[in-house]
Amino acid sequence: MTSSTPAPAAPHTAPEPQVAGRAASLALLVVLFASFMDLLDVTIVTVAAPDIAANLSASEAELQWMLAAYVLALGSGLVTGGRVGDAYGRRRVFLVSLAGFALASAACALAPSAGTLIALRALQGLAGGFMVPQVFGIIRSSFAPAAMAKAFGAYGAVQGLASVAGPLLGGALVNADLWGLGWRTIFWINVPVAVLALALGVRFLPESHAPGRTRLDVVGALLAAVGVFLVLLPLVQGRDWGWPGWGWGLLVLGLVVLAGFLAYEQRLARAGGQPVLDPSLLSIRPFSAGLAAAVFFFGGLASFFLVLSIYLQLGTGRTAWETGLVILPYALGSIITSGAGVALAAKAGRALLITGSLTLAASQGLLWWLVRDGATPGYWALAGVMFLGGLGLGLGAPILVNVVLAGVPGRQAGAAGGALSTVNQIGGAIGIAILATVFFNALPATASAGAPGTQAHVFGQALAHVMPWQVATYLLAAFAMLALPKAAAAHQG
Repeated sequence: MTSSTPAPAAPHTAPEPQVAGRAASLALLVVLFASFMDLLDVTIVTVAAPDIAANLSASEAELQWMLAAYVLALGSGLVTGGRVGDAYGRRRVFLVSLAGFALASAACALAPSAGTLIALRALQGLAGGFMVPQVFGIIRSSFAPAAMAKAFGAYGAVQGLASVAGPLLGGALVNADLWGLGWRTIFWINVPVAVLALALGVRFLPESHAPGRTRLDVVGALLAAVGVFLVLLPLVQGRDWGWPGWGWGLLVLGLVVLAGFLAYEQRLARAGGQPVLDPSLLSIRPFSAGLAAAVFFFGGLASFFLVLSIYLQLGTGRTAWETGLVILPYALGSIITSGAGVALAAKAGRALLITGSLTLAASQGLLWWLVRDGATPGYWALAGVMFLGGLGLGLGAPILVNVVLAGVPGRQAGAAGGALSTVNQIGGAIGIAILATVFFNALPATASAGAPGTQAHVFGQALAHVMPWQVATYLLAAFAMLALPKAAAAHQG
């Protein structure tokens, strides 16, 4: 249940409001629609994943790519998308990328094969990566300070609503099987929402640009995306390939490309350019620690909900709707603590982050204990574990970026925040690649052919193999957080 929220920008002069009254409300509604769809499209797919795999005869690796392709493309587009909006107009880029998101969603709903769906999910994620940064740019440039604060408050509420709606809506749509479309309705639902947002956006969204000249680091963005893809490819496909030596060669090549990316960024920065990642940021200890914390903290989330959904549906025989009900307490727990976390971040941000990570580690440890012998825990036992995990997520996820930015000089805060938000998404893709692979490697190929009781035992043991890794990721995140500033920065939105 990660969010693709761009990082807060450095403090800036309050803008003259471009919209007010009814026009401001409708403009805000448009960008909130986009934010809602962005987070919804991560959580809703995890619940529907088993049905998608069965309908399209998708392999385990293809199932991983359906999630990883979206979050990787989303992360790849965030920083570049923000700069494209600054240069060419945030309203224009927002509306074009929103239309692209709607078209990609419709294409996903029509996908005839797993491979096609993976490619379309990547396009959908890339459209989201260009769309989401404009939300913050439009709010910052168009609203008066008092209205801006209310707008960001509404944004937070929508994020909470999407986290609750995702698993429930996904489960309800799959179970309802409207017009015989099954899982395809989880993508069709984006289309009318996007069409409405487009109609309102054309009429009410104001145009805005960043002052000064914005230069795009297209080469840097491509090198980073290719490098991460080459690292993830053998990790996800390794089992299907039989773990050949050339697969590990691809991983090494990916690391070489990433090294080339850093070298290119250094040259670009020395030449006075605007790199995707300013290498000088890596010498700032809180920022480097923040990158590590983000990879570990967010790396376990997407993969966890994927393997949990598979376990609940294919292992224990729950429906997609029942799976959504199991996940619901997680979202509720995060909503409860996120408000308190944001309120206390300026005084005890680091302590809250560490507490959140340790709470998540405890929840994963409890789940490990529940399924350690292939047992089938009941609803309330699972709900309690989910609720505890949600409490931990709410303490950490909303404030991580601002705590990290407190240790970064103000002039570099915007660049640091953008890079950190991108790493959040890349961490999710890495988690899907590694942790879901651990699950599938522990799952015999014949598991789905056994009797229900046998399936629950086998799938439960596979889930138990993942839990130590999950616990370790959150413990490592907590350790990295020890190097962060004690309190969050006072950046707004």
